[in-house]
Amino acid sequence: MTATQRAVNPARRRRPVIALFGPTGVGKTELAIALAERLRALGEDPVAISADAMQVYRGLETLTAAPTPAERRQLDHQLVSFVPVTRTFSVGEYMPLAHRAVDAALESGRTPIVVGGTGLYVRAALCELDLRPAPPPGLRAALEARLAEHGPEELHRELAARAPALAARIPPRDRSRIVRALELLAMGVNPEPVRTGRNRLWTRETRLPTVLVGVVMARENLYERIGRRAERIFARARDEVVAADAAGASRTARQAIGFEEVLRGDLEGLKRQSRRLAKAQLTWLRKLPDLAAVDVTDLDAERAAERILAQLRRREHG
Repeated sequence: MTATQRAVNPARRRRPVIALFGPTGVGKTELAIALAERLRALGEDPVAISADAMQVYRGLETLTAAPTPAERRQLDHQLVSFVPVTRTFSVGEYMPLAHRAVDAALESGRTPIVVGGTGLYVRAALCELDLRPAPPPGLRAALEARLAEHGPEELHRELAARAPALAARIPPRDRSRIVRALELLAMGVNPEPVRTGRNRLWTRETRLPTVLVGVVMARENLYERIGRRAERIFARARDEVVAADAAGASRTARQAIGFEEVLRGDLEGLKRQSRRLAKAQLTWLRKLPDLAAVDVTDLDAERAAERILAQLRRREHG
């Protein structure tokens, strides 16, 4: 048992931690709010803990479809809109914050609902992961300066000379992965993914009893919802994206789906990138162990929440 597991009084665990994971556009925030209403009717006090890599950024709420002020009044959402858009942020920084949020909720008798579309962040919120160390402050800045001056292809060639097998798996224009690999090499850390032992992402047990619900939808319905949401974001997010760009948005903030597309005025590109994200998220969903899939096709949020609650009951008592 880990220190974080011991920190939570077992008497406080009225219900396992609930986690909702699903692709962009499936309606996770709306579902979490509807589920919270049902939990309150059962005498519980729910709190949502975001597991989304981009909703952490303050100033990109429209672009990232972060919970609105009205939605946050309906359900307390934590780990949302708290990182300045100029800062880089990583899962290594997120994990201890998420663990503290979950533990604090349980200690105060609340029911934590981890809500996310970033598979790695969901796992980090629920598990103890062995993550690679963060780079020294100046290292990333130096690599990003070289990236800006010379472009990703030159850094990719350097990576290929030092770690050819890894470079072969990273596209020459994948700026983030190239920079991270070179960081690890400079720090003397093996950049190759570790696939065995405690580092295996998909076999790691959760820190606490957890019911993980995968929210799924027929692809045609999902893509239609994604298209409509992309149009809303495109119409409303330009001012905040332009402001973030002018403020010097960090490399990780600029990775938000639609950041570059909104700047370019490329609606179709935004729709295309959103569909790609959904496809990647569904791949993550299929890998998550012990997942209870709930199909919400043609269901409104209230009926979908009832279905999720029924699945929770089956998992808890089955």
